[in-house]
Amino acid sequence: MRGGRIAVLDWVIAFGVAAALLVTGISEQHSATPLGYPLLVAGGLALVARRRFPVTVLVATGVSALGYQAAGFDVPAVAFLFAVYAVVRAGHRLVAIAGSVLMLLALPFAVLLSPLDLAVGEAFARTRDVLQIAWLIAAGAAGEALRQAERRADEAERTREETARRRADEERLHIARELHDSLTHQISVIKVQAEAAVHLAQKRGEQPPEALLAIRQAGREASRELRATLEALRDDDKNPPRGLDHVPDLVSQARTTGLDAELTIEGRRGELPSAVDRTAYRIVQESLTNIARHASATTASVRIDYRPDALVIRVDDDGTAAPKTSTPGVGLLGMRERVTALGGELRAAPRDEGGFTVRAELPVERKP
Repeated sequence: MRGGRIAVLDWVIAFGVAAALLVTGISEQHSATPLGYPLLVAGGLALVARRRFPVTVLVATGVSALGYQAAGFDVPAVAFLFAVYAVVRAGHRLVAIAGSVLMLLALPFAVLLSPLDLAVGEAFARTRDVLQIAWLIAAGAAGEALRQAERRADEAERTREETARRRADEERLHIARELHDSLTHQISVIKVQAEAAVHLAQKRGEQPPEALLAIRQAGREASRELRATLEALRDDDKNPPRGLDHVPDLVSQARTTGLDAELTIEGRRGELPSAVDRTAYRIVQESLTNIARHASATTASVRIDYRPDALVIRVDDDGTAAPKTSTPGVGLLGMRERVTALGGELRAAPRDEGGFTVRAELPVERKP
């Protein structure tokens, strides 16, 4: 939007300068040749490209000014002043100085070539009106002042970004320490006790209960997840979180608990933002965890639908949906916060025919 407004402003300035030059030329010319009219317009319209090609526009406006002076039009080189400003703002100060000097040297000769019968002294006097040094200095100074202001603004923005990044790193390390101190020991105890119970049962020749095997597997997975989370928090770049590529592992793990889980993938997967990839994985993970804990379900289906502008995740089960309460669970609340932060929509509700559905739609901006 901002780029569009800038483009419109550039066209307005270019048309305004071209119109002003043309009107001035029409009102002041006497014996000028008609060739000067298109040069007047061209000099003004060239300013539309001054942001992208400032040096080229400087040359174009300078040549057009020399051309319509040689054609006999006594019109100030306003477009050239705008071009000097743009070149200095772009950081080409030496180019602006060299172009201004060449312009000042070439103008008297262009005036002498005009069809007007002027003496050398009159030609030089007329040149001072066409392009005064004071206006050149003012245009260059304005461009330099704005360039310095933009540079300081960029430096301030970089400083803010670095400060925010440093604070985020410190907060990540703090969270990692808190998780390590509060959860690692408890999860390790659960894992060790479950492993020991399974070992003792097998040693006595007994078949370990399915619930005990599920606890052991959950303990192993929780320990692995916590370790991966701590590593990701301590070094976010080297240890990226899990994403959609690991969803089949979640479905396989759900089957070990006795749940008949299926995974269906539709559409063609393109490049996904990392935040969308992580959020989709967490939605499937939390949904399957809730099914195992609360739903008393026998089957579950996970559907991943890759669409041109969105990623849709749907998890269904045939269990007994938990009654609605005014306060949602922590897992559901976490899913909703993740989805909302990405500008998506989450629906989690029981179905009329029975069972529960979690459906998340995450917008995806494809790269052109």
